[in-house]
Amino acid sequence: MAVDRDQVLRSAAALLTRRSTATMDEVARAAGISRATLHRQFAGRDALVRALEDLGITECEAALEAARLDEGTAADAVRRVVAALEPAAGLLAFLYSENQLFEGPGQHAGWTRLDERFAAVFRRGQHAGEFRADLSPAWLTEALYGLMASAAWAVSEGRVARNDFTHMIVELLLGGALRREES
Repeated sequence: MAVDRDQVLRSAAALLTRRSTATMDEVARAAGISRATLHRQFAGRDALVRALEDLGITECEAALEAARLDEGTAADAVRRVVAALEPAAGLLAFLYSENQLFEGPGQHAGWTRLDERFAAVFRRGQHAGEFRADLSPAWLTEALYGLMASAAWAVSEGRVARNDFTHMIVELLLGGALRREES
């Protein structure tokens, strides 16, 4: 029987977003395959996490395209991208907590591409006078990642409603990033 690698990855993502410490045996069971079959696909947890990283980056890049970042105001672009990223938020929250992905020289180039695209939206908003200039685009990007991970975890734990995901993130991020008129 042929193993659908994408189905295995999505099953692993679904499990690991709920239980980041799940074992490879648990991942195999969630995917409906044996541990040996899982190991034929992924030599170990690190290989599985790296494959999930590829999937997460691919989904982020697709969401960025769907969000039409260059259209309308930068604030509207942020709203669209958060909404577009919601389906992948659990996977991104898991990846965000996997330190080995962000340490050392082997960092996936996709993270840099994502960082640059998010930072460009914040920079555009700063140049248009929408966003505060005293917060760097890099910091606003990191804040967005952190808020998305926190919201994904809160939704998965049932502490907040799924329907509030985009609103919570956008309102908190932009409420702190919007430029205020001085009195």
